[in-house]
Amino acid sequence: MFQQYTKEFRYNIKLSVPVILGMLGHTFVQLADNIMVGQLGTAELAAVSLGNSFVFVAMSLGIGFSTAITPLVAEADGAGKKEDAKSALKHGLVLCTVLGLFLFGVIFIAKPLMYSMRQSEEVVALAIPYLDLVAFSLVPLIIFQAFKQFSEGLSQTTYPMYATIMANVVNITINYLLIFGSFGFPKMGIVGAAIGTLVSRVLMVGYIWYLLRSKKKFHDYVTGFDFKKIEKKVIKKIVDLGFPSALQMFFEVAIFTAAIWLSGVLGKNAQAANQIALNLSSMTFMFGMGLGIAAMIRVGNQKGLRNFVDLRRIGLSIFLLTFLLEVVFAALFLLGRHWFPTIYLDLDDVMNISDNTEVIALAAELLLVAAFFQISDGVQVVVLGALRGLQDVKIPTLITFIAYWAIGFPVSYYLGLHTELKSTGIWIGLLTGLSASAVMLYIRFNYLTKKLIVNS
Repeated sequence: MFQQYTKEFRYNIKLSVPVILGMLGHTFVQLADNIMVGQLGTAELAAVSLGNSFVFVAMSLGIGFSTAITPLVAEADGAGKKEDAKSALKHGLVLCTVLGLFLFGVIFIAKPLMYSMRQSEEVVALAIPYLDLVAFSLVPLIIFQAFKQFSEGLSQTTYPMYATIMANVVNITINYLLIFGSFGFPKMGIVGAAIGTLVSRVLMVGYIWYLLRSKKKFHDYVTGFDFKKIEKKVIKKIVDLGFPSALQMFFEVAIFTAAIWLSGVLGKNAQAANQIALNLSSMTFMFGMGLGIAAMIRVGNQKGLRNFVDLRRIGLSIFLLTFLLEVVFAALFLLGRHWFPTIYLDLDDVMNISDNTEVIALAAELLLVAAFFQISDGVQVVVLGALRGLQDVKIPTLITFIAYWAIGFPVSYYLGLHTELKSTGIWIGLLTGLSASAVMLYIRFNYLTKKLIVNS
C-alpha cells in the first residue's frame, strides 16, 4: 500500500531540493544577520527582530501573492500553452512591482507604531534606521519572486537557487565588512547588515533574469514583453488566486510577528530568545515550503492533464514525505535545544554574560515547543501548496484565519501575558494554531480530491 506513495519520493525530492535550497537562502540571509548582529549584544539582536517583524508581515503578502504565478504556469505547461505561461509572467511582474512599492510605502508610514508598542526604547532606536533600508529591499525581493515562481511553474527549480546562493555570498561579505568595520570599512553595526540585505536582493533580481534570458528554452518567455498591452482578464486571474494566497501567508506570518511583539513586552531578553527560536524554526520550515511548492507544481500539472486519481496519490505522497522529514527535525530540536542558541551569542562577552545566559536558557525552552510544531507546520504548508495547485484558495484562506487568529493567537496572548508560562506560553499558542490549520486543511484536500475523482 505504502509503495504507491513512496515510489514518488525520489522525483518529489529531486523537484523540491533546489526550491528548498533557494528558500533556505532567504532564511540564511536572516541567519547570517542574526549571528553577526548577535555578537554586538542582545539589544542589537532584539532590534533586528523588531525591524524584521514589520518586513516579514509585508514580505508574506508579497511572496504569498507571487505564488499565484506558479499554478497558472504549471497548468499552461501541462496543457502545452506557452503564450499563457509568458502572459502569466508578464502580468505577474507588473503586479509584483506595484505591490513591492506599495508595501515599502506602508512600512515607511507605519514606522512610528514602534514607539507605541511597549517595546524597549533602546531597541526601537536601533531598529528604525535598520528598517528603512530593509523595507526598501522588499521591492527587488518581490520582483525576484515573480521570476522564481515562473521558473518553478515550468518545473525548473535550479535557477532561482543559483541566484539565491549568489545573493547570500554578497550579503555575508557586505555584513562582515560593514557590521564590524573590517578591512578599513566603516563600522556601521546593524545598519551594515541592512545594506548587505538590500544590495544582495538587487543583484539577485538581475542575476536570475540574466540566467533565464541566457537559456534558449527560457529566452522567449522572459524577453520581448509588451507592457503597454495589459489584459484585465489575466490581471483578474492572478489577483483572484494571489490575493487569497497572500492572505494565507499573511495570517501565519502575522501570528509569528505577534509573538515577536508579545515577547518584546516581556523584555529585550525574551525578544532575543524568541528571535533565535524563530530563526531556527524558519530554517526547517523552508523544507516544508519547498515540498509545498513541489506539491503545487505536480498537482497543477495533473490538474492540467485532468488526471485526478494520480493527483490525489501524488499529493498524499508529498504529505507523507513531509511528515517523515519533520519528525527528524523535531528530534534534532529536542536533542540540540541547549546548544543551538549558543551559536548566536558571544559567550566570552563578560559585559553581557548575564543577559546572554538568560537568553540561551529561554531559547532552549522555546525550542522544546518548536520541536513539536515542526510537524504541524510542515504538514499544513505542504497541504496548502497542494490546494493552491488545485487553484482552491478561498476556503483555505478562511481556514488559516480561524486556525491562527480565532484559535492560536488567543492562546498565545493569554498564556504569554497572563500566566507564569510567559514566552513558552506564547509558543504553545503557535503550536495550537499550526495544528488546527494542518488538520482542517488536510480535511479540505481529502474532500476535494475525492469529489474530483467521483465526478471525472
